[in-house]
Amino acid sequence: MFTKEELFEIKTLQKICENEGGFQLKLNFDMLENRIGKKKKDFFHYENGRLVGFLGCYGFGDKVELCGMVHPDYRRKRIFSKLLEMGLVESKKRYPLVLLNAPTDSQSASQFLRNFPCEYSFAEYQMKWQETELFIDPNVTFRPSYSTEDWEAEIQLEVLGFGLNENEAREFNQLIRENSSDQRLLIEFEGKIAGKMRVSESNGEAWIYGFTVFPKLQGKGIGRKALSRMVKMEHQKGLPIFLEVEAKNAHALRLYETCGFRSYHSQDYYKYLN
Repeated sequence: MFTKEELFEIKTLQKICENEGGFQLKLNFDMLENRIGKKKKDFFHYENGRLVGFLGCYGFGDKVELCGMVHPDYRRKRIFSKLLEMGLVESKKRYPLVLLNAPTDSQSASQFLRNFPCEYSFAEYQMKWQETELFIDPNVTFRPSYSTEDWEAEIQLEVLGFGLNENEAREFNQLIRENSSDQRLLIEFEGKIAGKMRVSESNGEAWIYGFTVFPKLQGKGIGRKALSRMVKMEHQKGLPIFLEVEAKNAHALRLYETCGFRSYHSQDYYKYLN
C-alpha cells in the first residue's frame, strides 16, 4: 500500500505532465489507493530525491493496462523505457493480454509507440455529464449489495456484461469489496435484480464504474433509467459526474449521450506484441 507521501508525489508529477502536454493521464487512483499484496505493480524513478518517472500496472481479469509518465525535464534519458521494461516483465508473468494506455493528445506518447512493438486496439472516452432534463422512473431503483445472493448476481453480471471468466470476476469483486470505499449498488426493476454499478465519490467528483444490465433485460430502457436516476442523485449532492466508455461500444456511447454525457478526453490503447 502506498504512503500518503508517495501518492502526493505521483499526483504532483501527473499535474506537471498534464499541464505541459495538454492531456489527461489515466492513472486509476481508485486502484493505487487500494494496492495490496506483494506483487510488483508500480515502478518509480527518482532523481536527487525527486520523483520524475512513474509507471502503474492495472489488472482487469485476463488483461493488464500500463500507463506511465516522465517529467518533461527528464525525457530522452530512457527513463520511461526502463520503467516500461520492468512493467512488461512483471505483467507478462500473470496476464495473457498487455495493453499500453496513452492519451490520444500526447505527442510524446504517440512518437514513442510508433517505434515500439505494439498495434492500436481501441479508444476510450472520458465523459462528463452536462446538465440535462432527465426522466426518473419509480420502477427502477438502487440498493446496496449485501447478501450471498446479491454477491452471486454481481459475479454473473461481471461475466455476462464484461466477458470475465468466473474466477476473474470473483477475484476482482473480492478486491473491490475488501479494499474500496466505492458504493456497490444493484439495480432493481420492478423489484428484481436487473443490473449493477459502482459509484466512487472522491476529490469532489463522482465516477460511475462497472455499469451493466443482464443481457436478457437489455433493450427495455432499464439502463437509461438507472443511469438517469444515479445522475440525478449525484447532481443533487453538487458533484460533477464522470464515466468512461470504449469508443467501439456504440450502444453504451449512445446511451450515455442521451442522458447528457459528453466526451472531453480520450485514451488510446495499444496491444503489446510480445
